[in-house]
Amino acid sequence: MKIAVSGKGGVGKTTLAAFISRWLGRRGFSVLAIDADPDSNLANALGCPQVDSITPIAEMKDLIYERTEAMPGSFGGLFKMNPKVDDLPDKIAIPCGDNVRLMVMGGVKKGGMGCVCPESVLLKNLVHHLVIRRGEAVIMDMEAGIEHLGRGTARGVTAFIVVVEPGKRSIETAYRIRELAKDMGLEKIFIVGNKIRSERDKGFISERLVDFLFLGFIPYDEALIEADIRGAFPDNVSSETMTAFEAIGESLLRLNQEKE
Repeated sequence: MKIAVSGKGGVGKTTLAAFISRWLGRRGFSVLAIDADPDSNLANALGCPQVDSITPIAEMKDLIYERTEAMPGSFGGLFKMNPKVDDLPDKIAIPCGDNVRLMVMGGVKKGGMGCVCPESVLLKNLVHHLVIRRGEAVIMDMEAGIEHLGRGTARGVTAFIVVVEPGKRSIETAYRIRELAKDMGLEKIFIVGNKIRSERDKGFISERLVDFLFLGFIPYDEALIEADIRGAFPDNVSSETMTAFEAIGESLLRLNQEKE
């Protein structure tokens, strides 16, 4: 199972990625949780104990040089385009309990239209390996886009989820992400509505995303906000919220079975 979670900042995508990771881990899956958002918060959401000591891969200068034969930030120079990455999950991933291990990608500083640099190449090769070659369940917390995905990698994703909240900017982001995903060959984009306070909120999202596939709706829950403030996994959510999360997890399991 390979799941990518995206959406506008603040909509709750990291919380959803953390829940899916922990939920699968508690059911016996070996899970690699991947923080591919430059604004890294997945370690906190998972409740990892050593958050302050985590160095993002994009900032591991010695590792990048070892694998690509070029220093980070080298633009236009010569470096390996297919660096060795298959051993990195076992060397770098940090245990976060419940059969979950975490890898933090980090952001790549770039200018203009993009970055073909050693750190970018290493990260994209690593994501390709995680999605295509590894046997674990892989849950990726993406930024509001698909920066680390390539065309071949995207085809291996079981479900690409966009988390939205009742609001115009969140809806616009969902459409923008879908256009980017289509360029990569991803046709099925799934929506999770979050921070739902009423049927009106649910209708606002449903009516504006009628041609998307919905996985479910998560109610507005103060416990989720408190957990985010404390940098902890939200264990004390309401029964309604837990039911909504679990229904999404069950839907993902069915999608994985269909893909296999």
